[in-house]
Amino acid sequence: ALKIIERNGGLDDVCLVGVYTRGVDLAKRLQKILEDEEDVRVPVGTIDIALYRDDAMLGLPEPQIGPTSLPHGVTGKVVVLVDDVLFTGRTTRAALDALMDFGRPKEVQLLVLVDRGHRELPIQADYVGKRCETLAVESVRVRLKEVDKVDDMVVLLEPDG
Repeated sequence: ALKIIERNGGLDDVCLVGVYTRGVDLAKRLQKILEDEEDVRVPVGTIDIALYRDDAMLGLPEPQIGPTSLPHGVTGKVVVLVDDVLFTGRTTRAALDALMDFGRPKEVQLLVLVDRGHRELPIQADYVGKRCETLAVESVRVRLKEVDKVDDMVVLLEPDG
């Protein structure tokens, strides 16, 4: 949170946009921290990328579509895109595509809780909670009490077998 304030010289024109599902709750948590720190309520929006994924038509189960809500708009704003895990970069690419359908931000910054590497696209987070080296076949899952009804945790899952 402090790095967002520092990088942007305050919170004027900053808004948070959480990528559905866990990015939304992380953005709300960040909003509270920023409000406690600066006594400013930064707007929070949500974005669903299900229909923007490049694998949407590859025979995967029908996607669950979550809400997209950007009540503050994004045109001319510094948008901090918030997600739980950065892996190949494809989710972030989809989020950027979706975001641009709602306006033209002044700048987009990326905040992730976990960066696990193995990028397939030239995407890098501006703010990272934790970098962890993983094998490409492993999986990282973030569990949040708001979504998963369990204590917060980050889990590294090895492939079955």
